Amino acid sequence: MKFEEKTLSKEMIYEGKIINVERHKVLLPNQKTSYREVVKHNGAVAVCAVTPEHQVILVKQYRKPMDEVLLEIPAGKLEIGENREDAAKRELEEETGYKTDKLTVIGEVYGTPGFSNEKITIYFAQNLHKGEAHLDEDEFVEKVLYSMEEVKYAVQNNEINDAKTLIAFQYLLLNYNHSN
Repeated sequence: MKFEEKTLSKEMIYEGKIINVERHKVLLPNQKTSYREVVKHNGAVAVCAVTPEHQVILVKQYRKPMDEVLLEIPAGKLEIGENREDAAKRELEEETGYKTDKLTVIGEVYGTPGFSNEKITIYFAQNLHKGEAHLDEDEFVEKVLYSMEEVKYAVQNNEINDAKTLIAFQYLLLNYNHSN
């Protein structure tokens, strides 16, 4: 069976600073037509960073779509034309004040592929050294350090609701060795 939907036409519904929304008329595999609302996003990066003291760096941040404060790994959107690894290093320093020269890709994920093309590249960072945090003027985050035991507890007790953070924690709990 073919699953592909052929785009017959596109209409721009909204152009924003972070997202654009398009309405696509598509030809379905059964030769009928339907419509899809598609959120276009330039992409994002996230960093699961562990300090030399074996603490995981998290940020608390208010997220308007959920109207609540979430606990997440540092993350942010890609600027147009920006290299993903450079963006990850930039976001780590901006939000936490930590720098790294070495990032390992954990994976690339689509957070909501039912309606958005946003791809998030998740990195692992260690061998950190202190830099200086410098948040965007509309960004308000609080850095929080978690021990490995606190990470395990947070995962087991559903204290983390953010998908990219859960993915990073699963990687961390399976692969991180304190002697690194």
